Order: sequence, then C-alpha cells, then structure tokens
Amino acid sequence: MAGIYVHIPFCKQKCTYCDFASFPKEIGKAEAYFACLLKEIDSRAQELKNKSFDTLYIGGGTPSFVQAEFIGACVNRIKKNFNLKANAEITIEINPGTLTEEKVAIYKSVGINRFSIGLQSACDARLASLNRIHTAEQFLYACKLLKGENISADVMIGLKDQKCDEVAKTIDLALEGGAKHISVYALTPEEGTPMFTTYLNGELPSADETAELYDFTRTYLSTKGFERYEVSNFSLPGYRSKHNLNYWKRGEYIGVGVAASSCIDNRRFTNTEKLDEYIHCLLHDKYAEIFSEKIEGDEIKGEYIMLALRTSDGISLSDYKATFGSDFLSDYKQEVALQRDYLDIDETSVRIKDDYLYVQNQIIIYFLK
Repeated sequence: MAGIYVHIPFCKQKCTYCDFASFPKEIGKAEAYFACLLKEIDSRAQELKNKSFDTLYIGGGTPSFVQAEFIGACVNRIKKNFNLKANAEITIEINPGTLTEEKVAIYKSVGINRFSIGLQSACDARLASLNRIHTAEQFLYACKLLKGENISADVMIGLKDQKCDEVAKTIDLALEGGAKHISVYALTPEEGTPMFTTYLNGELPSADETAELYDFTRTYLSTKGFERYEVSNFSLPGYRSKHNLNYWKRGEYIGVGVAASSCIDNRRFTNTEKLDEYIHCLLHDKYAEIFSEKIEGDEIKGEYIMLALRTSDGISLSDYKATFGSDFLSDYKQEVALQRDYLDIDETSVRIKDDYLYVQNQIIIYFLK
C-alpha cells in the first residue's frame, strides 16, 4: 500500500492544544498557497509516475475552512497526475463549524468518500475552553449533511477535570451522528501552546488517571461493537482507516504542502513549517524540503517492529520473514523472553496483549536495538 497526504494549513482559530502547522490569520494567502500546492503535486507526481497509491488524506489545519473549490482542484489534480487507484479511500478532515451543504456537494463530486470530523467533546463548555469553533449541535448538523457517508470522529481524553461520563457522552454523540470509526487521542500538552500552561500548573490528569479514562473508553467502545485495531483507533468491522493502516504497516507515503512528511524508497523527508518559505520555494520551482535522510539496515527493522506492535494484529511472522529474510522469534529471542508476560504469541504473529497496548512504548523499547 501507499498513501498521499495533503496539508491545508489554514484554520479559523487555533485550539488551545494545537501544535500543528496552522495559520488562523493567513487565509488571505490561500490562493497563492494552493497555486504552489498544485505545482508540488505536479512535480511529485512526475517523479512517482511508476508508483500506485491506495489512499488520499487531506488534513490540516482545517481543510473544511477553505473554499471547497480549492480542495476539489487538489483532488482532481492528484487524480489526473498520480496513479491513484479507482477505489481509493479519500479522506478530508472536517470541523463541524465550517461545513455547509455546498461544500459537501463539491467534496462528493470529486470523489471524497470518508469524512474525519473533529468532535473532541460533547460538552459545549469543554469545546469553548479548548477554543473549538463548534458546538455539539453543529456536530450533529454536519453529520446530517453527511448522512450515509463514511464518518470518523475524533475524541480527546486526558482533559482537565474530565470524567468517564463525559467520555461516554461524547462517544454516544459520535454514534448518534453515524460515526463508524472513532479516533481516541490522549492530550499531549506541547510547549508553546496555551494548554502547556495548564499542564505546568498541575491542572491536567496524571498519566494513571488518563490511562483509566482510556481503559474506560476501550471497554465502552467494545460494548458498542467497535474493535480496536491500533492504540488510538477503533472501528466497526470493515471500517478501519486504510490510510492509517498504511502508516502502521510501514507503507510508503508522499506528503505535499507545508510541514508535510514523506517516506519513499526508504528516504524520509519533510517540508518547511513556514508558510511564506513554502510559497517562496515553489514559486521559484524548488521543493521546500528542510529535512531528508536515508533509512537503512537495523533502522528499517526497528521502525517495522515499532509500528506493527502498535496494532492489534501485531507482527506477522511470515511478513517479517518475507521482508527481512530471517525469523523474528530467533532474531529477538532474548527480547521476547524478557517481555513474554506482555505478549501474545502463536504460529502466525506476535502481539502485545490487549491490556498492555496503551503502554506499548514501554514494551516496544526492548525491541529497538
């Protein structure tokens, strides 16, 4: 598998926890940005004309904040120049406070078939404290506009004074809206964000309290028929995100736009996070890469293991052997023995046990030589 990621860096206002490359005061540069984005799409497509792609993901920022015609132009250009499979999963991130009937019509007309909605919480007071621009009612309105479509919803845990009943209420709202996939993200307070001050003041739940919220979330979602297929991702059967799975299976991906990352032919590279620098580079027929490295040897194997063990499927022993020409249980005999109590091992795979998947980093580190 291989995926395409397009970054749209514009938003109406910055959420208190947001550390992504987004620019709430730069919407006036959107036309210039998209002109440059199309140039990068053309150039990357020419370089990658011999590769085929299974997924397209449009993230941000807030892609639904900008004119839908800009989004449509990007999708059409990618379809024209990239070898994007006819049945490709095409996702766009949505903020409920920015969606209109007209935008939905344009998205669907260009083939967007999956909609990832940033819900975060069903509590309007919580949404206001996070500087979100929508309400719970607007979430349901957005879902009404998307009725019958493949909807995913984001839910955030680890927030100040958050209790299990708030999480349950949020999940119930997502299900009322028709979500078939739910991503559950534990808050990570990043330095430089307003939320970091809240963290420094000791006002956020402890790691143990957040883990309890996560365990509740996992159990509650299972009662609703959702299966966990990766640490933060849950879905009804048949609705796993193909784009997400490509990352966890260490598939290739190309990213275009500000701050977009790529991994092609074992070369990892990233574009600048500076909007003006990105536009300047593309206007002068140059890529805006600020980082590039070749991944080789044990680093490839380490990435493979780290990503696979984040998933409920774990490491496929046959796929590992086909990829690296050796046996995983032999290569990591000592590490497996040390972590045996936390692993499920059978003739086909090695997985972290369900009860320990949330703390997988503490287990995976033993396999990173």
